[in-house]
Amino acid sequence: MIKLSIIIPVYNEKNTIKEVLRRIEAVHLDGLKKEIIIIDDFSNDGTKEILKGLGPAYKIFFQNKNMGKGRAVKRGFEEAGGDVVLIQDADLEYDPVDYPRLIQPIIDGRSDVVYGSRFLKDSNSKIIYKRGYFFSRLLNWFSNFLSGLQLSDMYTCYKVFSKEAAQKIAPAIKSKRFGIDPELTALAAKNKFRILEVPIRYQGRTYQEGKKINWKDGLAAIFHIIRFNIFQ
Repeated sequence: MIKLSIIIPVYNEKNTIKEVLRRIEAVHLDGLKKEIIIIDDFSNDGTKEILKGLGPAYKIFFQNKNMGKGRAVKRGFEEAGGDVVLIQDADLEYDPVDYPRLIQPIIDGRSDVVYGSRFLKDSNSKIIYKRGYFFSRLLNWFSNFLSGLQLSDMYTCYKVFSKEAAQKIAPAIKSKRFGIDPELTALAAKNKFRILEVPIRYQGRTYQEGKKINWKDGLAAIFHIIRFNIFQ
């Protein structure tokens, strides 16, 4: 049976983590076994206590200090034992109902990496901050220019890897925070992995609802795109 490893980086998501897990459990995947790996990045809002109360169905790891999403993803890759590895945010912006279309190209052997795009024609997306949207598209263009790829949504949460691709990428990850997205993209390009995009659903949330990425991360993204595509 094919195993799907679902990596969930978590930081202060007490209001959403149980619902995310419920949605993941509700997705039916014929012939696949789910392995749910949760990496808590030193939450301090009660999320850690919720996770400690979950049953043995989940593989849960607690970072001993806040190290950022990039380090949580790296830890998840290291702990994953599946044939397909998928990254899932702990908020409710991305819907696990899209799993079948995300993993099928890898199962079929048509792709090594799949990105779930919020911006393809058939995507169903709710964008909250328009300036953030346009800046994201600009960063995406810059990443494509340096990497040689033709992606529509480099900053999507939904990135899916074959076991072989995940194992090759994991040791090279250097990012701490949100530099993980341009870094994974640059590593996929440098390893010449076959990359496909599929449309997904997306429901953006506000800062009041817990959105964490901000304008400082946006500016840092320019540095990360240059660093990982040229100097690493």
